[in-house]
Amino acid sequence: MSFQGYLRNIEAKTGTTPDQFRQLATAKGFANAGGIAPGIKVSQIVNWLKADFDLGHGHAMAIVASIKGAKGSTRA
Repeated sequence: MSFQGYLRNIEAKTGTTPDQFRQLATAKGFANAGGIAPGIKVSQIVNWLKADFDLGHGHAMAIVASIKGAKGSTRA
């Protein structure tokens, strides 16, 4: 499955877009305009996504990649 396919499946499951996940992560202090906030571990974000959105590990990692600004994400 492509990266965009992962993001589409996540949005279909949760009703939340990658940009909305980025905003939520920023509100929780996990992210900033440059990506993942200093001092934040990927596992903290993954655990949040699993607990609050019932995402599996692979889908959670796709959101982490999107927050980091991975190629193919919708981040401008």
